[in-house]
Amino acid sequence: MAEAFNETILPAEKAERYAAVAEQIAAVLDGEPNRVARMATVASMLASSFAHYFWTGFYVVDPERPDELVVGPYQGSLGCMRIAFGRGVCGAAAATRTTQVVADVHAFPGHIACDSRSASEIVAPVFDPAGKLIAVFDVDSEAPAAFDGVDRAWLEKILAATFS
Repeated sequence: MAEAFNETILPAEKAERYAAVAEQIAAVLDGEPNRVARMATVASMLASSFAHYFWTGFYVVDPERPDELVVGPYQGSLGCMRIAFGRGVCGAAAATRTTQVVADVHAFPGHIACDSRSASEIVAPVFDPAGKLIAVFDVDSEAPAAFDGVDRAWLEKILAATFS
C-alpha cells in the first residue's frame, strides 16, 4: 500500500517496496509480448505503489520523427503530447540516454510544465533488447526532492527487466 503523501518513506522501506512491485510486475507481464500492454502495466502498478508519484508514464520515441517523444501509456493528469529530444527533463533523458533526477523542476533549464503542480521529477531511458532507445519513463511528484538514488536504481532495474 502506498504511503500518505506527506509521510517520509525511508530508503530501506522504499527499496523493499520497489523489490515487491518489481516481482509483481514480472509476474503479471510473464508471457505478454505487447509493448504497449507492458508500458501500461508498469505505469499503473508503479503509480499505485507510491503516493508521491503524481504523474507516471512513458514518452515513446516516434518512429516517424526519431528525434521526438510522443506521449504513451500513463497515469495522471494530461501529459504533454510531444517533446523534442533535448527539451525539458524527458528530452534530456532521451538525448543523453541517462536517467535524470531533478529535485526542483523549476530550476531545470527548459523545464516543460505539463502540470504546474509538479515539483520534482525522475526520467529514465527505456531500451529494447538491442540497446535502442524506445521511450523514456517519467515520474513527477508534487513534493520537492522526492526522488533519489534508490528510485533511480530500482526504476532502471525494472525497466531493463521489462523491456530489454
